[in-house]
Amino acid sequence: MTAAAGGLSVTVTAKVTRINWSMGGGTTITCTKPGTPYQQSLGKADSPDCGHRYTKVGNHTITATSTWVVDWVANSGETGSIPDTTRTSSTTVRIGELQVVN
Repeated sequence: MTAAAGGLSVTVTAKVTRINWSMGGGTTITCTKPGTPYQQSLGKADSPDCGHRYTKVGNHTITATSTWVVDWVANSGETGSIPDTTRTSSTTVRIGELQVVN
């Protein structure tokens, strides 16, 4: 994103470095990459890098806290970073049925 005023323009780039997922029930998962795209050949296997499997029926509050690094550069040649900027969002999901496959 670029903003300009009075002859000065600044371009800002923000990148997520990790997301901490609080999945409810005390489980927290930290993801440092986008994850593995689903492939039908994986079937019902657990995610190899950033997944969670619920084992209890009920309502679960999920909270995601993303950590960002924000870099900026001005047309004057100045640059900078704003490290560890965080954003948090929550939602509730209801797990109504669990199946056990033997």
